[in-house]
Amino acid sequence: MGARFEPIIVFVTCGSEEEAYRISKTLVEEYLAACVNILSPIRSIYRWEGKVWDEKEWLLIIKTQKKHFEEMEQRIKSLHSYSVPEIVGLPIEKGYAPYLDWLLENTSIS
Repeated sequence: MGARFEPIIVFVTCGSEEEAYRISKTLVEEYLAACVNILSPIRSIYRWEGKVWDEKEWLLIIKTQKKHFEEMEQRIKSLHSYSVPEIVGLPIEKGYAPYLDWLLENTSIS
């Protein structure tokens, strides 16, 4: 791995299992993510437009490279039903080297 490789995890919530699957499959097919886990259902409690909501959602855990974040963010927004989708990224500080090599390989177009 080169010094410029910065692996990250991105969290995205979706309003349906179908939407979660469609976004996940697209990101992997387009090499924007090496892997996406879909956790379902989760319970989200949040404030939106002055009201407290209690909703069922599907959580995506996306493994990718930091350099793909902006492109992935735009792609998710184009596929997502929410006007303001949750798209947040966190650095992977440490990881099993063979896994990180795999992550790099599967988010790089030859």
